[in-house]
Amino acid sequence: MKNDDISHVPSGYSATQYPAQLDVKIDNGVILVGSDAHVWPGKPSTAMRAFILFCREYKPKAVVMNGDVLDFPRISRHPRIGWANCPLPHEEIETAQDQLHQIEQAASKASKFWTMGNHDLRFEGVLSNLTKDYYKIKGTQLVDHFPNWHFSWSLNLNNTVRIQHRIKGGLHAPINSTLWAGRTTVTGHLHSQALYSITDLNGTRWGVDSGCMADVDHAAFADYSENKPKNHRSGFCMLTFVKGELLPPELITVWGDSQVVFRGQVIRV
Repeated sequence: MKNDDISHVPSGYSATQYPAQLDVKIDNGVILVGSDAHVWPGKPSTAMRAFILFCREYKPKAVVMNGDVLDFPRISRHPRIGWANCPLPHEEIETAQDQLHQIEQAASKASKFWTMGNHDLRFEGVLSNLTKDYYKIKGTQLVDHFPNWHFSWSLNLNNTVRIQHRIKGGLHAPINSTLWAGRTTVTGHLHSQALYSITDLNGTRWGVDSGCMADVDHAAFADYSENKPKNHRSGFCMLTFVKGELLPPELITVWGDSQVVFRGQVIRV
């Protein structure tokens, strides 16, 4: 897990037995952060294919799945909508295992982190409430199915950047999360992909919504959005560190069918 430019230690434990925070030190290199894949069986999304490509091309020091890798509509606290035909949990897990394995192969030397999202929590939440005596039996926690990933609620990078699925809510969540955290924040949950700079007497911090790794018209969003306009953008973000300092974050955005935009170029994936 360690190399010359990145290391981490756990900090605290939550009620789910996952670390509340992993403290990560990175001196030089790239970190790729993707959120909200909401994996269903089928072909990987455009953003997922691009993420795998960027793992090969940019050799990141770390990759982060920032929550809601899985969707789990069948075990949601929300009732089923009509006769919606949603995948079974094992189908989602098996598909996610395949897609994350591709990331593992493309970024074989990278540290691999998974910060928990509210949809991810459905898996253990249902089991712990219905079959509490099954605690610690192998297979009842997500980490059992994804052993190569380091799970936590959040990542603390160099004490200057916080990566977490969600901090503050609402339209201005990236800004408010950064103001409340007092440091650069990278969040998901809103699916909207946005980048804000906040400068005061302490310097410049960034509020990043990394967007969603799922396609914006993914079947998982079809019914509950009721065909209303969605402020969703598919993509992910890149964090680059030089001598321990974060350069301005960069967004990779899905642009049309099987294409992403990055640094003024259209890249086919």
